[in-house]
Amino acid sequence: MRKEKFCLLASSAVNAGFPSPAADYMEGELDLNQFLIQNPDATFFIRVNGDSMIDAGILDEDTLVIDRSIQAKHGSIILAVVDGEFTVKRFSTTNGRTILYPENNQYQPIDVTENETFQIWGVVTSCIHKFN
Repeated sequence: MRKEKFCLLASSAVNAGFPSPAADYMEGELDLNQFLIQNPDATFFIRVNGDSMIDAGILDEDTLVIDRSIQAKHGSIILAVVDGEFTVKRFSTTNGRTILYPENNQYQPIDVTENETFQIWGVVTSCIHKFN
């Protein structure tokens, strides 16, 4: 049996300055599963390795929430497999052409051709980033 873990949810936004005296007034509990996951049966987590998506706020060692039930559309950040290799990129489809764009100008886009095997494994819905 899975034991539920919850965090407290403040009833107001938090200032980035000094603590607010209103912090004593809590709204309730926050279940991170409910906050981050829309479709539990189609959702999984994956750890990032690399820096090709840093300008999208996705850093090396971040954890991504991937939903397989969401249809990728132009501009979505996706987890894809190209010729047996996993990659996270921004999805672009224009005039029948599929291009996977990195969010780091040190990397080149991947122009997916019909000679390559290509599959979308899911759409990135969230990125979990630790500061420590």
